[in-house]
Parts: sequence; C-alpha cells; structure tokens
Amino acid sequence: MGRPDLSRRHLLSAAGGLTVAAGFGFAALGTGADALASGADTRVRYWNLFSGGDGANMIAMLDAFRKAHPGIDVKDSTLQWGNPFYTKLAMAAAGNRAPDLGVMHMGRVTGFSPGRLLDPWDVDLLAKYGVREQDYNPALWKRGVIDGKLYALPLDIHVQLCFYRKDVLKKADLLGDDGRMIPVTSTDEWFDVLKKARAVQKKGLQTIGLWTNDQNFQWWFFVAFYTQLGGRWFNADNTEVLFDPDKATQVLEFLRRHVTDGYVIPGAPTGEQFINGAPFTWEGNWSVPVFSGAKLDYGATPLPPVFGKQATHAESHAFVLPHQAGRGGATNEGAHELAAYVVTHALQWAAGGHIPAYTPTLSTAAYKKLTPQNEYVSAMDHQATEPKVWFAGSTGVLAQDLGPVVVSSTMGSAKPASVAQTMKRHLTKLLASKNPMDGRTAAQGGAVA
Repeated sequence: MGRPDLSRRHLLSAAGGLTVAAGFGFAALGTGADALASGADTRVRYWNLFSGGDGANMIAMLDAFRKAHPGIDVKDSTLQWGNPFYTKLAMAAAGNRAPDLGVMHMGRVTGFSPGRLLDPWDVDLLAKYGVREQDYNPALWKRGVIDGKLYALPLDIHVQLCFYRKDVLKKADLLGDDGRMIPVTSTDEWFDVLKKARAVQKKGLQTIGLWTNDQNFQWWFFVAFYTQLGGRWFNADNTEVLFDPDKATQVLEFLRRHVTDGYVIPGAPTGEQFINGAPFTWEGNWSVPVFSGAKLDYGATPLPPVFGKQATHAESHAFVLPHQAGRGGATNEGAHELAAYVVTHALQWAAGGHIPAYTPTLSTAAYKKLTPQNEYVSAMDHQATEPKVWFAGSTGVLAQDLGPVVVSSTMGSAKPASVAQTMKRHLTKLLASKNPMDGRTAAQGGAVA
C-alpha cells in the first residue's frame, strides 16, 4: 500500500485473494478469532493497515501461522490507511493501550519517537526464529536502526515502476531480444522512446500515465530522479539544508516536459488507460495484481535511469513493537515469532507485487518464476528513499508540504526554477520544526545508523 487512494486495491475481489493464497499453499482467508483460540495459551494483538489485495494476502499468511502455531492466538485488526492509522497507534502507545505488534511505513519510524512510542526489537529473539541482519539488504536494515537499536523489522520494499505494454512496444521496435523494454540511460533516449511509442499507439489515449495532479505520486517521482542526480537533502547532523535547487530544477523540467510535449493527458485515469492500450504508466508495484488480473501482455521495470544513476523511489512496510510499559514474557515472544514467520514466508506477499525484504526469498525458484516481479527485483539495490528525519515517510509532513508544489510545476501553474526555490524554503522551515510526538527537531532526534 503506497498511496491513500486504494481504488486499485479494491479491484481485487475476495475470490482473487483466495486464488493467490491457494496458489502458494496458504490457508484460505479467515477472519481471526475474538475469543482465545481453543488450545492457545498466548494471544498476540496485531494492528495493520492492509486492505484490498494486500489485506487478503496478509490474512492468508496469518491463517497459515495460526495453523502452524496453535498455541498462539493472533487477534488481528485492520485500521484505515494513512494518518488515521498513525494517530490511533500513537495514542494507544502513549496511553499504554498499544497492541503487541504493529505495522508502519519505514519512513515514519524516525518521527514516531522510538524509545517512547516504540519499543526496540530483541534481535537475539528474532534470530531464534530465523531472522538475522545478514538476511537483509544492509541499507534497508539500517533504515530501521535508531540510536543503535532496531525499531523496525522490514517486511518488504514497495517501489514506483515503469509499466509497459509489450504489444505496443513490439510494434515500435522498443523490445530487446529478451522481450523486455530496451534500456534507457538519458532523458533524450527516454523521450525518443515515448515518441516512437506514440507513433504506433491507439488514438485517443495518452502515451504515459504520470499521475500529474497527484501530490503523492509526483513527490515519489521527484525523490527518485533527484536521487539519480545525486541530490542531497541535509547534512549528517540534520542542522543544514543541502538541497540543490539546480538539480531539482532539472527534475521538475523533466517531469513537466511530459505534459508540454503531449505525452500525458492531465487528469486521465492512468491504470485504466494502460489497460485499454496506453503504452506506459508509472505506478506502484501494488498495481501488479490488477494488470495481471486484466490478462495484459506487459512488463515492469524500475523507473528509467534518465539521469545516469539507477534509483527508483522505495518505501517499506515494517513490523514494529508499539510501546508497552510491561512488554515482555510469552506475549512479547509471540509477537517476535509472528513477525519472523511472516517475514520468512513472504512469497505470498510477493504475489501482491511487493519485493520481500528477507533476501533468501529472492533466491528461491518460486520467486524467480514470478513475473513481472523478477524483472524489477533489482530495485532492492538502488532504493531512493526520503531523508531519515521525523517529518518524512508515507503521507508524512514532507510529502504533504512538497508534493503540491511539485504538482504545480508539472501542471504548469508555476515555473520549475521557482518551485525548486520554494522547496528549499519548505525544507529549511521543516528542519527547524519540532516533532509533535516529542517536541524535538530533526537535529535533536537522536543519532541514526
């Protein structure tokens, strides 16, 4: 789940979720028991924000855990995605009414006052159940480490992708011998690809879906291409803004050109147009089940490295331990065991398009057969993430502040160079702002690994 509008997720019916679950040998969908399950001596209360296809896959995984661990009763609750979820989780942790296990977007962990609203993981206990640091991409693991302690156990990375119609690109001679889109390494090459695709595509459709008026997507795309340029946000101590307006202007002009050159129809339904024959769309990997369900002949690759360096926007779902004054004992161990089980059995999760964070999964024969997942798995090694500050993360303050100004540039109501300066002013203000969770600025928020 990477964005607040979940309409795409809801296109996946319950039957579709059952099909996915059955395909990987997981139990059929269940509802979770309110009463302590028969024979169970430990209950783990688990809050998550997964609905639609992700919700179906998660429930299947939980039911598989219940079957394998009858001594642990999992009481799962699904809350509304986005800020309502984080608000409720924070209030529960502050009031000592927190669940035993929760899920957060990795980028939000730093702002959640680790040590006050979140408890650290017991890495030895995780290792007991088969999860170790060496089983992870090093950069991803370190994103969950604050003040030397692990506060977020990554489940996946979810990335922005370039989806393409193979039937259209074949007509335009844009497929390689391997049947995948030809490599693109510059902005000139990218716009040449769009020009060739437009020449053979269906009339009345846009060439590429770009979510031009969506502040979340535009922000995610900006993060990706700004990272490709080597752009920085702040110094290591989070006391100085290092944002580069010149690099930002290059990115903003690149995004804007898709509109001025006529490759995008602003406001057009991106996924629907892609299903109907548009050559390209940039979407999150959560659209994989939708497009596969539509029986399209398509591929998906990380966002093109048009500025020379591979980098595609990435966020992660991660397991967290909401603060409990008396955390410990069998319930805490059950929470560790449940999280470790889901992480190490994430092939089911991969069916929803996400890249499993537990790297041994990526080398299995079953994962390598998943398409188009096996085409974009390399994104794990070139993640473009938001800075590790309290105001970053999915639906966080940073996206809310900067997303709309990126949209204003892409849509043409403001000049790219002017918007780049506005972005720097916003970043300067945010860096001096205090986290409402604990009253500290980013510089006062603790050392990060």
